[in-house]
Amino acid sequence: MAEVVKMPKLSDTMTEGVVSKWHKKVGDKVKSGEILAEIDTDKATMDFESFYDGTLLYIGVEQGKGAPINAILAIIGTSGEDISALMQNEESASSSPIHDRAGDISVVAANNPNTVNSSAETSDRIKVSPLAKKIAQEKGINLSAIKGSGDDGRIIKRDVENYSLATLPIKTTSLVSAYESFTEEPVSQMRKTIARRLAESKFSAPHFYLKMEVEMSKAIEARKAINEVSSIKVSFNDMVIKAVSVALRSNPKVNSSWLGDKIRYNQHINIGVAMAVDDGLLVPVVRFADNKSLSQIATEVKAYSQKAKDKKLQPTDWEGNTFTISNLGMFGIDEFTAIINPPDSCILAVGGIKETALIRNGQVVPGNIMKLTLSCDHRVVDGATGAAFLQTLKNLLEAPVTMLV
Repeated sequence: MAEVVKMPKLSDTMTEGVVSKWHKKVGDKVKSGEILAEIDTDKATMDFESFYDGTLLYIGVEQGKGAPINAILAIIGTSGEDISALMQNEESASSSPIHDRAGDISVVAANNPNTVNSSAETSDRIKVSPLAKKIAQEKGINLSAIKGSGDDGRIIKRDVENYSLATLPIKTTSLVSAYESFTEEPVSQMRKTIARRLAESKFSAPHFYLKMEVEMSKAIEARKAINEVSSIKVSFNDMVIKAVSVALRSNPKVNSSWLGDKIRYNQHINIGVAMAVDDGLLVPVVRFADNKSLSQIATEVKAYSQKAKDKKLQPTDWEGNTFTISNLGMFGIDEFTAIINPPDSCILAVGGIKETALIRNGQVVPGNIMKLTLSCDHRVVDGATGAAFLQTLKNLLEAPVTMLV
């Protein structure tokens, strides 16, 4: 029995196709899976495979000509078969769907997507040509993942090969299944507080950022000398805390808070030190840091760190900050920006120390650079004010002995 081949819809936006080349002529034998013609769509030229075995009895669209989708492209049947009645029926029912075609294979999209089923096709089955199915089985491709470009969404050889090229760089002989998954958990009170406070800060305070590089070679030497005699080991972060507190004493406008109808300039210097914990972030406060020695700061920070890990920090431990430091250098971060921690007007983001080459007096010498980023609330701190603070801080860290005077 002769079968009608209609102009396929080969792309989502295609309304008409142009036959750029016929690979068969009337009277030629045709096998299912063979390329019948090349069709130009609105996006590309695509090979169109035959779905049937038989003889090409009729060509409905001449080479170089176009036709709308579902127009008669060709008729394939038995040599010498009378197709006049078939053509009349197609012309009178051109908008009707085509019935099951010989040579099609229905594939059930169930647990085994490549299971062959010879019963009538239904909406939950995949139509695929025998050649396309064979190739998919060889390559271990799940047919339900492929969008068919053949007539009525039928999967043909080209679809399987294109899918293979796009998704399977290495030929595989077994089917690999993957599933999307996720877990959800309630937002902790700590995370809710972090979200609320930082959202309020980010969207209410007009942030701007100042960046500066500090040469830390002398600070490295100083820390080594200090730890040779100190009973408590001093970290680079402890040195930054001390240097910041001294720099704030020289630049008091940075040690301030925005209170809506007034600005508070704090005479005391309390440094908040951001610490990561399992549930989020805590910022315990080193109070009157400018009056404390490096060893005192180191002892206090270590105690806070242990209390944070043990979840024993109390509200009094994280209240009262006038300036905050966030240091991610120990995690290998070179540079970042931080969101201001209310009620502060500034926060300092500290990166790691990186060994690099520097040019001094025309000579290339080894150096150790640490990058600082100061986030400022422009309602309180202007660019020149923030820059002056960073310059003071840079001078202190590059000549650590000056912060001890």
